[in-house]
Amino acid sequence: MSDTTTRALSLLNLLQTHRHWPGSELARRMGVTERTVRRDVERLRDLGYRIESTPGAAGGYRLEAGSAVPPLLLNDDEAVAMAIGLRIAASQRLVGGDETALTALAKLEQVLPSALRRRVNALADTVRPVGVAAGEVVSTAVLGELALACRDRERVRFTYASASGEVTRRRVEPHHLAPADRHWYLLCWDLERDDWRTFRVDRLADVEHTRVLFEPHPLTPEEVEEFILVARSWVRQPVETDVVMDLPLSEMLDAFGQWGQGATAEGVERTRWPVGGGDWRETMYGMSWVPAGVSYITDLPEPHRSEMREALGRMRAALDAAPPQPRA
Repeated sequence: MSDTTTRALSLLNLLQTHRHWPGSELARRMGVTERTVRRDVERLRDLGYRIESTPGAAGGYRLEAGSAVPPLLLNDDEAVAMAIGLRIAASQRLVGGDETALTALAKLEQVLPSALRRRVNALADTVRPVGVAAGEVVSTAVLGELALACRDRERVRFTYASASGEVTRRRVEPHHLAPADRHWYLLCWDLERDDWRTFRVDRLADVEHTRVLFEPHPLTPEEVEEFILVARSWVRQPVETDVVMDLPLSEMLDAFGQWGQGATAEGVERTRWPVGGGDWRETMYGMSWVPAGVSYITDLPEPHRSEMREALGRMRAALDAAPPQPRA
């Protein structure tokens, strides 16, 4: 294989790993001049790859979809089959590694011509795997765009509809995509709120890439998991109640961290905090996290109120009674 061909393939690999490359950065990565990069781009175009170029100081190159599938050693039917399989794997979380199927899907659909993409859309809508619990419908196109933004560390804008129906336009730095409880969540740094936010992907639309890169805020895997757990808790629960505790809002938020989301001040010295669960036992577990020594009241409805009172009465009686004989 000639040096020219090897260099062109290396350039193609770089173009497929990032959404947008400055010409100077490509030249630096490949150890050549920008003029050589331009010649190699033309060679790839001659092979059928549609590469968009933008002039100026912030200009560069970007791999676009063309009028035909570029030479990926796939025929049309194989490309369609792969795209459908990746869509199902991504939307149903059938493979390990949350973003593996998403980034593979985004790379493939990035070069699919419009005619084949229409075939993929039509067939994917009729294919449903058996035995996999489905949540809200999530656009695989949106998942792919967000996965690329997380990978490339690129700021994006999107429209978000909250659970209450309020629609807002958000500008964020995407950090992580994660499936949980039959939903997909986007964890990101909200530039307007200057804080971390978690969004349900099925409520998200109109993703717009800004081509502005960012340096991510530090976040440990444990913190990522906690953010997702908190986001899951905001799904409406069968048993919900409000806890009003004798603790100022600022002190409550210090004690609860991310789990204090949704809390509101109830006067100067008290805080109202929503708690919920699948049944009264899970709600009771949430209430048990009120800090020691802090008094509180709750509006837990019947019959859950009576069931919890009866269980706590037996539990207290068991704790007051003499312990059983040690196990032999």
